[in-house]
Amino acid sequence: MIILIAPEKDTAHEIEILHQLFEEGLEWYHLRKPFKNFDEHVSYLNKIDKKYHNRIVVHSFHELINAFNLKGIHFQEQMRIDNIDNPGRYFKNLEMYGKTISSSFHEPEAIEDCYFEFDYHLLSPVFSSLSKQGYKGRGFDVNHIDKTIIGMGGVSSGNIESFKTLGYKGVGVLGGVWNSAHPVEAFKDIKKLF
Repeated sequence: MIILIAPEKDTAHEIEILHQLFEEGLEWYHLRKPFKNFDEHVSYLNKIDKKYHNRIVVHSFHELINAFNLKGIHFQEQMRIDNIDNPGRYFKNLEMYGKTISSSFHEPEAIEDCYFEFDYHLLSPVFSSLSKQGYKGRGFDVNHIDKTIIGMGGVSSGNIESFKTLGYKGVGVLGGVWNSAHPVEAFKDIKKLF
């Protein structure tokens, strides 16, 4: 399982590259644009061919799930802490049937202790980040946790085997694709290995 995280700030030819990545088999695209408001999220989604909407998971404005045929919603760590204690109330007005629910974590123990049944959990930083300065890897081993955990932080084609050894069911990549001179080729290299 390879999850591609959107670059925080728009990059040159981003939608064009994204379409190429979908054509190459990208199944999980996390739309994380913290500086975009609701209307800008709508505009971004409208630029993407509708046939790929069912591969997109939104981090903000979860109500977009009602307007677009999206794959699911994702909770950043603080949003999870603030809302997941009363999931019935949070999900009441969201059309979630057949959709995925995931969340970010920064400690393996928090995943173990989490009672809510997420479809998958993003854990970071496993290795030092390629996109965030000073985000040092911690080499978390998750083989003992019986949940679907996706490793993030420093993902490149050169360390995929290490993620597998540490017990991850997939990787979440941002800088390893978007910071590459050839993002589509970088994605294909990672996909071949995982």
